[in-house]
Amino acid sequence: MSITKTAEWAKLSELAKTVGQSSIREAFQVDPARFDKFNLKLNEEGNELLFDFSKNRIDESVMVELRYLAKVAKVEEMKKKMFDGEKINFTEDRAVFHVGLRHQGENMTTGGKNVMPDVRAVQEHMKEFCEQVINGSWTGFTGKKIENIVNIGIGGSDLGPLMVTEALKPFKNHLGIHFVSNVDGTHVSEVLKKLDQESTLCIIASKTFTTQETITNANSAKRWFLSKAPESAIAKHFVALSTNKEKVAAFGTSCFLKRFLLIQGAASMDQHFLTAPDESNIPLTMALLGVWYSNFLGAESHAMLPYDQYMHRFAAYFQQGDMESNGKYVRRNGEEVDYQTGPVIWGEPGTNGQHAFYQLIHQGTRLIPADFIATCKNHNNPTGDGLHHRLLLANFLAQTEALMLGKSTSEAQAELESANMPAEQIKKILPHKVFKGNRPTNSILLSELNPFTLGQLIAAYEHKIFVQGIIWDINSYDQWGVELGKQLAKKIEPEIQKGNTTSAHDASTNALINFINARI
Repeated sequence: MSITKTAEWAKLSELAKTVGQSSIREAFQVDPARFDKFNLKLNEEGNELLFDFSKNRIDESVMVELRYLAKVAKVEEMKKKMFDGEKINFTEDRAVFHVGLRHQGENMTTGGKNVMPDVRAVQEHMKEFCEQVINGSWTGFTGKKIENIVNIGIGGSDLGPLMVTEALKPFKNHLGIHFVSNVDGTHVSEVLKKLDQESTLCIIASKTFTTQETITNANSAKRWFLSKAPESAIAKHFVALSTNKEKVAAFGTSCFLKRFLLIQGAASMDQHFLTAPDESNIPLTMALLGVWYSNFLGAESHAMLPYDQYMHRFAAYFQQGDMESNGKYVRRNGEEVDYQTGPVIWGEPGTNGQHAFYQLIHQGTRLIPADFIATCKNHNNPTGDGLHHRLLLANFLAQTEALMLGKSTSEAQAELESANMPAEQIKKILPHKVFKGNRPTNSILLSELNPFTLGQLIAAYEHKIFVQGIIWDINSYDQWGVELGKQLAKKIEPEIQKGNTTSAHDASTNALINFINARI
C-alpha cells in the first residue's frame, strides 16, 4: 500500500492546513520554552553538537504524527536490516554496509561473515601506506619524496575526499592535494602542468575501475607520467581505490585500498542513530522535517548553508549524496510513486550566499527550508581579537532570526518614518520593504570543526537520506539514471569526428553533432 493511503499521512495532510500555515514567531510568543522542546544535543568525546529545529512550522502533534509515519514505513525494521548487513539494495543484490566500514567494535556481520578482520586489515594497510608517503620513505622512481597527491575520480569518489580535504585543512600536512574529476581535458591538464612527475602520486578512485571519466583522466595522467618516466615506475606513482583487482593490475598498479576514510565521529553518529529513541534521534528528526516540507507543505528544494569556509564543498557533496540516492520515481515494488521524493539540494557558504541567493529565500515566492551550520570555535583569528568569527556567527544567528520573524508592514513603515522619508515616498516603497517571514530553518552548531565532528555531521546526513528513502519506499542505493547517460555517451563518442555527419538520433541531437563536426 502506498504511504499516502495511511491514516498517518491523512492526519499530517490535515495538520499541514493548520500548523503548517501557522506563524513561527507567534509560536515563540505563546511558548517561551519552545527551544527546549525542539532541540537535540550530543556530547561525545568532548565534542558537542546542537541541533535546533525550533524555528520550523511544527508543533508537538506534527512531530508525533511524523514519528508514527516512520513506524508505518518500517524505518526501524529497515535500519536494523542495514546494520545487520542484509541485502537491502535489492536491485544490485548487495548490502548497504558503510556503517560496517567505520564500526569501532570487533563484530559486524554481512552474508554470514564477520567483516571486521578484513576492515581492520585494510585500515592498517591504509595507515601504513599513508605514513610511508607522509614521512618520505615512499619515494618516486628517481628517489625523490612524494610532494603532491592527485585524486582522480568523479561523483562520490571526488566530492567526498575533496569536501573532507577542504574541511580538514587545519589538520593538513605538507603534501599538496589536487583533484581531477571532469572529463573535460582542461581539468586534468591544468592540474598536471603544475606538477613534477618525479614527486607526484596519483590515486585512481573508482569502485569498478570502469567509470569513463575517471579511466580517461587516469590514462591521460599515465601518458603525462610516461613522458618522463619508464613503464616500470607506474606502481611507484599510481595507486587505486577499487574493488576490481584485475583491471587495476592491467593498468599497471596495485589495488591498495577498497574504501577510504573511517572516522570515529561517524561511528558515534551511527550508534546514536541506531539506539536513540525516536524523539531524541537527530538523523530521524532531520529526515522527518524534510518529509514534512516536501510532501505536505510543497517545498521543492532544501538549502544547506555552512557558515565555515572550510566547509565550502559540503553542500556539493550532499547534492550528490541526496539527489543521486533519492532521485527516484519508482517504489520498491516497481510501481510509480504518487508523491514527491528527493528534493533539490543546493547551497553555498555564508556569508557569500547572503550576497547571492538569500534574497530569494527571504522574499521569493518559494518555500525553501534551510540548514544553517556553524562552529562555536574557529581555527583562524587574523585580527587577534576574534572579530572575523564574531561577525560570521552574528550573521549566522541573524539570518535564521530574520527568516523566521520577517518584517511586518507596521515595522517597515516605522523604520522608514524614523529615517524621515516623505509620506509619498513611504507609500511607494513600503510594499518592497515588507518581509513575510515564517521561513523555516534548522540550526546545527558544532563545538569546533575537526575530524570527529565532521564525521558526525556526514553520518547524520547519510542517515537522514536513508530514512527518507525508506519513508518514500524507494531504493536509495542504485543510480541507474547515471548509467543511462553513460551508455548513450559511449554510442555518441565515435560519431564525433571532423567532417562526419550522422542521422542515427533524433533531429536535435543529429543537428548538434553535425554542427560540432563541421567546426572541430
